Amino acid sequence: MSPNEWLAIGMIVAFFVFLLIGIPVGISIAATAFFFGYIGFGPMLFNLLPSRIYGVVTNYTFMAIPLFVFMGVMLEKSKLAEELIDVIGHLFGGLSGGMGVAIILVGVLLGAATGIVGATIVTLGLLTLPTLLRRGYPKTLATGMICASGTLGQIIPPSLVLILLAEILGESVGTMFAAAMVPGLTLAAVYIIAILVIAKLYPHLMPPIPAEERADMGRRQLFRKVITVVGPPVGLVFAVLGSIIGGIAAPTEAASMGALGALLIVTCSGRLTFALLKEVAKATLVISAMVFFILISAQVFGLAFRGLGGEHLVARMFDWVPGGELGAMLFMLLLMFVLGFFLEWIEISYIALPLFLPFFVQMGVDMVWLGILVGLVLQTSFLTPPFGWSLFFLKGVAPKEVSTLDIYKGALPFIGLQFVAVALVFIFPSIATWLPQAIGW
Repeated sequence: MSPNEWLAIGMIVAFFVFLLIGIPVGISIAATAFFFGYIGFGPMLFNLLPSRIYGVVTNYTFMAIPLFVFMGVMLEKSKLAEELIDVIGHLFGGLSGGMGVAIILVGVLLGAATGIVGATIVTLGLLTLPTLLRRGYPKTLATGMICASGTLGQIIPPSLVLILLAEILGESVGTMFAAAMVPGLTLAAVYIIAILVIAKLYPHLMPPIPAEERADMGRRQLFRKVITVVGPPVGLVFAVLGSIIGGIAAPTEAASMGALGALLIVTCSGRLTFALLKEVAKATLVISAMVFFILISAQVFGLAFRGLGGEHLVARMFDWVPGGELGAMLFMLLLMFVLGFFLEWIEISYIALPLFLPFFVQMGVDMVWLGILVGLVLQTSFLTPPFGWSLFFLKGVAPKEVSTLDIYKGALPFIGLQFVAVALVFIFPSIATWLPQAIGW
C-alpha cells in the first residue's frame, strides 16, 4: 500500500478512537480529516472545501430537516402522544396481547408524526411500562416492545435518516420516502405478528385489560376520542407524505406544511403557549445545528479520504469478499450492524456508507434498494447492547425493579425480528422498489 493509503486507514482508526474517548462526533470527523489530509497533501487538498460547504448550507432539500424537526418536537412537547396512547390502548385492550399491539401502532404513528426516538421511548416508558408490569407482562417482553416501537421512527417516513440517506445515495427524498413505506410497515407487522403469536401460545404473559377498566370509557366516548385525538396527527402525516409521494409538493414544501399543520393542531387543542413555542424553537435549533455541523464535517472527511486514495483501498477490500455483488452487500450490512454496537446511525451513515458506495455504484446496484436495506440495519444501532440509545432512554425512566440486563434481554428478540424484515427486503427487493416504480419515480 502507498503511504497515503496508510494515512487513510490511520484517519479512520483515529476517528473511532476520538469517539471512544468521548469527543463529539462532528469535531472527531473534522479534526481527523484535517490532520491526516494535511499530512498527506498539505493545504492544497482543501481548496475545494469552501464550495462543498456552500453546497451543503444552500441545499434546498436540507431545508426540510429543521421543518420536520419542528413538526415532530411540537407534537411531542405538546403531550398529544399521551392521549394517543390512552385511546389506542383502549381500542385493543380487550385482546390478549392487545397492549403490545397498541404500543407498536403508537410507535408507527409517533414515528410518522415526530420521528424522535428518544421522545417516543421516554413517553411510552413513562406511560405504559408501569401498567404493563402491573398487569403481569414480563419485564423483558415489556421493555423490548417499548424499545422496538420507539425505533420505528427511523425507517417510517418522514425520517431524518431517509433524508440524509437520499443525499448520500444521490436519490430524491420523495423516492426514499416512498420506498420506505412498505418496508417500515412490514417491520411493524412482523412485530405485531410475533406479539400475537406469543399471546396465543402463552396468554398468561400478555393478559387483556380488564373489562371494568375498559368500561370507564364508553364506546361513544372512545369513538369521539379516536376522531379528535388520533385523527389530526394521522391526517397530518397522510397530507405530508401523500403530497410528497404523489408529486404534489417537494419535500421541503411538504415539510413546511407539516410544521404549520403541527402548530395548528396544537393550537386547536388549546395547548399552545409562548413557553411551549419557545421550548420547541430551542429544541429545533439544537437538533438542526447538530445535524448540519455533522454534515459539514463529513464533507471534510470525504474529501480527505478520497484524496488519500481510500476509495481504491475499499475497492480492493471487496475483492477479498466471496459471493460477488450480493456477498459484498452482506459484508457491508454485517459491518454496519457491528458498528451499531458502538456508534450512532448518523456516524455510520456519513463515515461507513460513503466508503463502500463507489463500489456498489460501479456494480450497478439499485441505490433505492440498497438505501432501504441500510436504513433497516441502521435502525438496529438503537437497539443493540451495550450502547443502544433506545436502551439508555428507557433505563432512564424505567421503575427501579427493571434492571439494565432486563432491557438488554428484552431487546434481543426484536433485533432478531428486524433481521427477518431485512431478509425479506434482501430476498424480495420489490418490497422497497415497488411503490416508487408504481408512481413513476
